[in-house]
Amino acid sequence: MDKCEFGLIGLAVMGENLVLNIERNGYSVAVFNRTTSKVENFVNGRAKGKNIKGCMSIEEFVASLKSPRKVMLLVKAGQAVDDFIDHVAPHLDPGDIIIDGGNSHFPDTIRRTKYVESKGLLYIGTGVSGGEEGALWGPSIMPGGSAKSWPEVKEIFQAVSAKVADGSPCCEWVGNDGAGHFVKMVHNGIEYGDMQMICEAYSILKLALGMTPAEMEPVFAEWNKGELDSYLIQITHEILGHTDEDTGKPMVDMILDTAGQKGTGKWTSQAALDVGVPAPTVAEAVFSRAMSAIKEERVSASKKLNGPTPKFAGDKVAFIEKIRKALYASKICSYAQGYQLMKMAGKEYGWDLKFGDIALMWREGCIIRAQFLGKIKEAFDKNHDLENLLLDDYFKNVIDTTQDAWREVVAEAVKMGIPVPAFSSALAYYDGYRSAVLPANLLQAQRDYFGAHTYERIDKPRGEFFHTNWTGRGGDTVSSTYNA
Repeated sequence: MDKCEFGLIGLAVMGENLVLNIERNGYSVAVFNRTTSKVENFVNGRAKGKNIKGCMSIEEFVASLKSPRKVMLLVKAGQAVDDFIDHVAPHLDPGDIIIDGGNSHFPDTIRRTKYVESKGLLYIGTGVSGGEEGALWGPSIMPGGSAKSWPEVKEIFQAVSAKVADGSPCCEWVGNDGAGHFVKMVHNGIEYGDMQMICEAYSILKLALGMTPAEMEPVFAEWNKGELDSYLIQITHEILGHTDEDTGKPMVDMILDTAGQKGTGKWTSQAALDVGVPAPTVAEAVFSRAMSAIKEERVSASKKLNGPTPKFAGDKVAFIEKIRKALYASKICSYAQGYQLMKMAGKEYGWDLKFGDIALMWREGCIIRAQFLGKIKEAFDKNHDLENLLLDDYFKNVIDTTQDAWREVVAEAVKMGIPVPAFSSALAYYDGYRSAVLPANLLQAQRDYFGAHTYERIDKPRGEFFHTNWTGRGGDTVSSTYNA
């Protein structure tokens, strides 16, 4: 075999499937895994007869690649990435490219880009979304890092990525250093919000309306034909229709109500706090998973703490439609928060993010792929400087036509004692964003009272700060910093 056009280290599920995808699209691939038996099993199994070369050492692997070498790491995020960079880099030549395709935290990617470039090499940190199926048949790919590397990998990345209806690839250069992994992180944060909102709709249908999974399944199937058409709604209706072979009961009813997480939702919430962007819906989704994790404590508390018994007495069919509207309105607000976060982070880190391109990258292949991402692309194509999705005509009109139902669903859930943190936080975000005046004037007075943190006045220009000696004993010394 001639030298290979692409190399990949890490033959877990994602790695194997991505290699097969790359090879199927006409590129030869060299592979390596620290546990070399995995290489043997792969080349003698799923890769047999394909243009894939198994390598038993880093030296053999690097020697098998054409220049400039393209070495992709699909290994566990964290120290393993740094370790492999140090294993591979000494064998590479200037201009060769190291690619991290895992779920790395973007500050690590910023650091690694500088480190790898200091050695004369190029670096890419890319988000890859779509799971096992996406890796094999076309994921969403979000690359960032050393800009000089993009022309070298563009053809391959866009060939293997998912495509929208007109053939456009769900892959475009995102920006320098950590931009690609930041956008993937926000994707995952939005995914947390989407999943939690769907679960809250399910919970209301179950607890308030007394619906069984079999009765809910066609509801979600119908929702998937309209505005809510998305991968997560699709798999929800499939899950609700699945029966446990052992018990004959709905599979979803046999699953313990404790959810896991890998940290990307937490990172998104932390990033929002770091740059000062309100993103309460993602944060509530993270906290909801944390709440689910204390199962035994909740069971004990349920025997001691009182609340209303859910029971809805109105028109069930009409209320189901209101739940759909509440879900769509909440979803829009969750995405608005994610895009606000990316907008502010772009300014903070010097990334020229193309928000329409990001919506296109998420339109197919990834976990949050959804019909309405096309509307987001249209919104930013019309106005790249759009301050918030809620200000776009399409999304404003949707909220105008759904918010009465949205408010009713949240109110009914509260009255019935059904927790809806994502629905209610999204609504609070909307009401906060549309409020010309918030009670932060009192909050700032409190800060000035106890800490001399100063305040601005409504009758003076922005940027002028004042202090009141509230007690008559405080003097004129003020805090040296002011944080809005």
